[in-house]
Formats: sequence, structure tokens, C-alpha cells
Amino acid sequence: MEFDVSGGLESLPIRGAEGQIVNFQYFPDLITGPGAELDPSEVSILGCNCSESCVPGVCTCLPYGNNYVNHRVVNSKTPILECNILCNCGETCHNRETQQGLQFRLQVCRTSGKGLGLCTLEYIPSGRFVCEYAGEVIGKEEAGRRICAQEPTDNNYIIAVREHLHAGQTLETFVDPTHKGNVGRFLNHSCQPNLFMLPVRTHSMVPKLALFAARDILPGEELCYDYSGRYFNSVPDSVSTSQAVAQYEASSGKRCLCETSSCTGTLPYDCSLYQLEPQ
Repeated sequence: MEFDVSGGLESLPIRGAEGQIVNFQYFPDLITGPGAELDPSEVSILGCNCSESCVPGVCTCLPYGNNYVNHRVVNSKTPILECNILCNCGETCHNRETQQGLQFRLQVCRTSGKGLGLCTLEYIPSGRFVCEYAGEVIGKEEAGRRICAQEPTDNNYIIAVREHLHAGQTLETFVDPTHKGNVGRFLNHSCQPNLFMLPVRTHSMVPKLALFAARDILPGEELCYDYSGRYFNSVPDSVSTSQAVAQYEASSGKRCLCETSSCTGTLPYDCSLYQLEPQ
């Protein structure tokens, strides 16, 4: 029997089979978890004073030019700041793409050998926002504790996103949707994915981990992204290629089943988190 996986919490129902998902509570947005330094629900970014349309160079939320044109992300190499609830421009502003919720009908589906996955029921044009990867925002120590406590057969849903800032600084965000999260939890890894992830800020300094279509995606296709974050993402000037890849050099010991021509054979993982001893 089919039902809405989101329980009515998304703008569109997510098709799934009743009883196929256990020990999981649906949350459409990021929530605060143990060790989080910032509350993702706290409004901490000032809004713009635009009275009508937001224009690059005038709107304070568009310092690098338009983020979106015809609902498609323009540049994956510049920081994205969307207009927020403190902005005067209103909810119809074109710079609020990830705040519109799901725009395409999705389905949690069974895959060949990978357990559950996420498929699209309709055509998704390249560059369009697909979904967020939402869950508990946790601290680095808590992320390491949870990973070290996992059994070898457990799936690891914890993601570590590192934003390389000027002067060699790095901003880290750790999100765990294992038991509390949204539809992004069901995305599988692919060495040649059709989605890519970008940090997008709205009202909080904690970024949304937004997933966009890397190419045109046909109805029925499984949606996947690269767990290592390397695919479709450029390496910042302040970080050498060897440094950026180093944290994923060690094998996770788990077979990759993406079956693409560029498959590495094993799933990537962040070995820096495994170096932390559980408390």
C-alpha cells in the first residue's frame, strides 16, 4: 500500500510503500542535534531592502550576480545567499528557489542490491533544485562518536561538508539524517551522479545542503550524488588537489554498486571522522 513518506510535510507527496521505512522520523528542514554550535532555525542573516525585484549589484543578497535564471542555478563556484524572511522583496522573489519545497514528484523505491533509493517520477531539467539533504546538525565530535559506534554492516548517512574560505579557513557542517531527516536520506552514491550538492544560505549561517540536477534527468531514473563531494565541484585555490582528495583515499571497505563506467569499486568516506575515538 502506497503512502506519503513525508506525512504531508512537503509541498508534494513522496510516494513510498507503507512499512518499508522503519525507525525514521520525517523532518523537512535541518534541526539542531548534539554538539551543534549554531541553531539552523535561528534567523541570523539580515535581509535586503529591495521593494520589488532583486537586482545584482543592488540587492545585498546577490553580491556575485543572479543565483538563478529561469529557476536554474547559474554558478556552482560562487557562494549562494538567498533572500530570507527578513527581506522586503516578498516570497515571489526569484532568489528563493530552495525555499519553495519539492517541485518534482519523487518516489522512495527499491533498487538492485542497494536497498532503498530515490527516483523521480517526472522530467527534471538540468540546473533545477531537486531536494535538500536535511537532518540533525551535529558537532564534529558527535559525528565521530556516532560513526565509531556503527557496525560494519550499518549504512552511514552522516555527511561532512567543508567550505574553504579565504585565508585558508574552513567551515565545517555535519548533518545526520539517520533517524531524523528528509527525503535526501534515501539518495544513493554514484561515481557518475546526476545530482550535485551546493551549500545555500537563507536566514541562518548554517547552510542548506541543496541538491541540483547536474543534467537533464528522465522520469524513472534513480537520483544519486557523489558522497565524496568531488564530482562537479572545483577544488579551491587555497587547497591542493591532493589535500582535497586525501580524506577519501582510504577505502571504506563497502562495495560501490553504481555500475557506472567510472566506478571506483568502493564507497567513499571521510576517514578524518573515524580517527575520533567514541566518548
